[in-house]
Amino acid sequence: MGLWDRVKKDIQKGVDESIAAVRKGATVAVEKAEELAEEGKRRYKVFELKMKVQSNFTELGGKVYDLASKGSKNPLLDAKVISAVKGVKKLETQIAKLENIPPKKKGTRKSKPKRK
Repeated sequence: MGLWDRVKKDIQKGVDESIAAVRKGATVAVEKAEELAEEGKRRYKVFELKMKVQSNFTELGGKVYDLASKGSKNPLLDAKVISAVKGVKKLETQIAKLENIPPKKKGTRKSKPKRK
């Protein structure tokens, strides 16, 4: 085998290795993008639920104030107030579930050992 043949062989080997490395890198990038997209969706859902809680608190405060200003003895015994409190508690449970979900990890890439 001549010099030219060895050079061609080495170049082709380098190209093949580079293509394999690029494919592997692209796969890792796609997986990471999917993970980040899922995390973003989860955080947005938590944000939406918190906005609903804020709205419900405002409504609840208005109901309690209205009942109290009318001379009601205990506005917390009103059916509408009880219903609003249950609604807030339900949203609170949904938020807690979403906030306690650990981020999904696709694939199991072995990390390089840390150097000391």
